Amino acid sequence: MQRAGAQICQNVWMIKDITGVATAILEGFAGYRRTFREVTNGAQDRFERADWTAVQAASSERIGLYRTHTDRIAAQIQTTDNIHVWSEIRSAYTALISTHRDGDLAETVFNTIYRKMDPMTGSMSDQFAFVNTPGWQVPATAKLPVTGFGPSPNIGLLLREVLTSRGFNVPWQNLDRDIELMLSVMKSSIPLLRNPQHIRLEILDPVFFRNKGAYVIGRMEIGEHQFPVAIPIQHAGDSLYVDTILWNEDDLSVIFSFTRSYFMVDVECPARMIAFLAELLPQKRIWELYTSLGFFKHGKTLFYHGLTDHLQTAPDEFRVAEGIKGLVMCVFTLPSYQVVFKVIRERFPSSKRVTPEQVKQAYYLVKTHDRVGRMADTQEFINLRFPRSRFSDAVLEELISTCGASVDVAEDEVTIAHLYTERLMTPLNLYVQRASEFELEQVLEDYGRAIKQLAAANIFPGDMLMKNFGVTRHRRVVFYDYDEICYLTDVNFREIPLAAGDQEMMAAEPWYEVDPWDVFPEEFGRFLFPSEHMKLLFCEHHEDLFSVGFWQELQQRIRGNEVLDVYPYGQKRSFRRNLGDSQQTE
Repeated sequence: MQRAGAQICQNVWMIKDITGVATAILEGFAGYRRTFREVTNGAQDRFERADWTAVQAASSERIGLYRTHTDRIAAQIQTTDNIHVWSEIRSAYTALISTHRDGDLAETVFNTIYRKMDPMTGSMSDQFAFVNTPGWQVPATAKLPVTGFGPSPNIGLLLREVLTSRGFNVPWQNLDRDIELMLSVMKSSIPLLRNPQHIRLEILDPVFFRNKGAYVIGRMEIGEHQFPVAIPIQHAGDSLYVDTILWNEDDLSVIFSFTRSYFMVDVECPARMIAFLAELLPQKRIWELYTSLGFFKHGKTLFYHGLTDHLQTAPDEFRVAEGIKGLVMCVFTLPSYQVVFKVIRERFPSSKRVTPEQVKQAYYLVKTHDRVGRMADTQEFINLRFPRSRFSDAVLEELISTCGASVDVAEDEVTIAHLYTERLMTPLNLYVQRASEFELEQVLEDYGRAIKQLAAANIFPGDMLMKNFGVTRHRRVVFYDYDEICYLTDVNFREIPLAAGDQEMMAAEPWYEVDPWDVFPEEFGRFLFPSEHMKLLFCEHHEDLFSVGFWQELQQRIRGNEVLDVYPYGQKRSFRRNLGDSQQTE
């Protein structure tokens, strides 16, 4: 449909039609948000039907929507050599989004379209886009979707009101039992609840869905004290049950972790909800919270804002990341900023049977796959610019010598054509060197649990050496080196054939044929651990990882379309598993 006064040719907006271009971008954004919300709003139905395959497909589909829609918008706009016209388009667009309740997301889409018009432009400034100064403010009419319950001295009654008001179309298995379990564990751990108190709950109206779980999120007020609250709900086949209740910041932080898939939760004004979540999780950056709700592109925008602000005030330099140098990635850090920067090297050694394009595909696989709390999310940047003065000589020398085609060094600026950012963690191989005996036992147990949970999500790390795993501030082991990652079901797990005699055993080369996809689990114990002591500690919990049977059985279950359970909290926290239900597995 042609607009009055629009200069248009074959549905392509001429860049000089300021209002037409601004309107086209906004209409494209509205289409993206409409589709995003449709996929998100289907989460409750998928959960209630226990259609876990559809849950995984919807999660991946929603991530791809941003590129699909912004490519479509950009294709409608004719580019121009006059970059300054974008200043006028920005002003017109700012006026158009002023009453929108998701104008922050609309600004990010505008930035994306601007970059698509000229991806090499060096003029990514507030004159032409929304870089450091947003043009949108949250409208006063945008309300937080939250409901208060209480105050009341009967917390059990409040919990019942919260759960029965969630609008589920599947019955509760035994809500009385679940409330008693919640009360029991809370009273044993929160002294304030042991005496009569007036309690108030403030709960976000939308339910948060992810993987096989639903989460009720809010906070509890007891006098002057406030506690964040999360109530995980699971599906029992024909009914629902509460699996546990969580009430401290660390627990919620793990649920909203950068190692988790994005939540499905519908929200009209994301900024209002993010502000509420930031009160519950003050250690989380705002960009992390946006990302956790699926707004990963806006999270990337805010990350960039934060990084540029930080570079203006922090005095330290970029340095080569600690740990063993990667064969595929050049990795550097800014010590005062908890992020690593990863650039694909131009050439790989012969031992690496991957190409740069395959590495990019591996990172995208991780972006769209269920990360089960064991793979770090990444942000991908094109033509990212840094002040040259912030680079140490060692970093600059390595970047130029190994990633030269991706790096342009000018007098005052370094431009990296393609890089990934990722949360900074302590490399596991370094952590175990500094750990106490107690810490060593804990981290090795979690190392094995991480491998198992990745496998349960149909992910085989490829290279399982400790140097490819990190340890978070919550002491969780997370995989972060993706160049050899593949689906577990693509691997051929084999036992090593018996040798015919000592001559074959002593030969420099294997006496048996090995195909590229062959993996021999009994070899894991020989190369994963720097000491026999560590191997013995690991085997106390995970010796089954060295057997072919473990891996082949898991493959059969995945090929049978079984979606295995992985929880964002420890086994000890689960009511169901503590009651001995064999249907639930760690």
